[in-house]
Amino acid sequence: MTFPPLARVRQSIPQPRVDDVRGTVRDRILSSRLRERVKPGGTIAVGIGSRGIHGIDVVARSIVDTLKELDYRPFIVAAMGSHGGATADGQRELLAGYGVTSEAMGVPVKTEMETVELGTNPVGLPIYFDRNAYQADGIVLANRVKPHTDFRGVHESGILKMLTIGLGKRQGASQVHKLGIRGLCEVLPAVGRTLVEKTPFALGLALLENAEDTTAEIVAIEPEAIFDEEPKLLERARGLMGRLPFDQIDVLIVGELGKNYSGAGMDPNVIGRLYVETQPDFDRPKVTRLAVLDVSDESHGNIVGVGFADLTTERLVSRMDEAPFRINTLTSCCLERSRIPITLPTDRDVIRTSIETCWRIDPAEARIVVIPNTLELKDLWVSRPFEAEVSEHPHLARETDYQPMPIGEDGSLDLVGMFPESVRARRRS
Repeated sequence: MTFPPLARVRQSIPQPRVDDVRGTVRDRILSSRLRERVKPGGTIAVGIGSRGIHGIDVVARSIVDTLKELDYRPFIVAAMGSHGGATADGQRELLAGYGVTSEAMGVPVKTEMETVELGTNPVGLPIYFDRNAYQADGIVLANRVKPHTDFRGVHESGILKMLTIGLGKRQGASQVHKLGIRGLCEVLPAVGRTLVEKTPFALGLALLENAEDTTAEIVAIEPEAIFDEEPKLLERARGLMGRLPFDQIDVLIVGELGKNYSGAGMDPNVIGRLYVETQPDFDRPKVTRLAVLDVSDESHGNIVGVGFADLTTERLVSRMDEAPFRINTLTSCCLERSRIPITLPTDRDVIRTSIETCWRIDPAEARIVVIPNTLELKDLWVSRPFEAEVSEHPHLARETDYQPMPIGEDGSLDLVGMFPESVRARRRS
């Protein structure tokens, strides 16, 4: 097969941006009511999770420095549920991958998995909570507020989810996920209300990101306001998030999946596939054939999300670490997303088969899109059938002529050359 040529297209939607993240974090803490809740000299657990939040090391260090300035004794606590294989070492490794270490932060980083029980949830199951955080005088949580990858609700990804699932460790995460969508939509907020009352949760720092994966807004949320304020932030985040600008795609090629890009490995809000049992997919985009070529180093062998794809490479599957992959999948209770798709030896084989099975007689007519991952969507490579849509779109511009797909003699697609500003390219350099 002669592969259709591709051109690079750039999305340039105007984006809000926080230029001084460090100073804004400090200002939000100083302007909050934290000092009314925690006396000077007290210990404060700073919850940091496993998501690939832009500049999370800067955010975390800014929180720590500001708390020290206020005469508190802060420490970092892992707030990531069952991620990292649900082990202390695994969660410490994940945080270190984001630059959150005791050396970089200047404070202890605690990742132990021990919990305390704080009552029962609405279905009679125990409510678990991180022991280190519970024993602190105060808790400050920093998390990205964004549409969730599994469900639609009043509260999705954000501070409340980190409080209930992140600090619930493996046991707490399992209890909320056990009931599937009902657990996330109904049990999670109910458990959150209990934890707001029974734990020393003192402040949330909600981080909103724009379509270019940079910080758009930082908002301090007081505990008593979380149930009113976080849903409003969620709607703002929904309007900011990056999306593919096309409604119908014959072949979508994703360079790599990973937990650093989405909790689901690939963001369903981007690919249009939800793959949650009993739930319908999203209205757009409609993707006939989805292929994923690799898994990020930052995912540490957790290939959750590979089941979204129709085709993948032997390379990706060979990098699977079965323990964290299995634990994360079974804890989430969303099993479809982890089914291993048809696996072929090389990128070339996967791309060729995707085009051959995308329901187009002539490969030249195939509507092909290549992206580095589902988080970085500023640059896309598209085939010629998108030309009219690109030229008519107010925020799209074709930046190159159409050129052959850069597939090497070994059958690998040159993702670094195609996306020189991506996480993958920065990692390789």
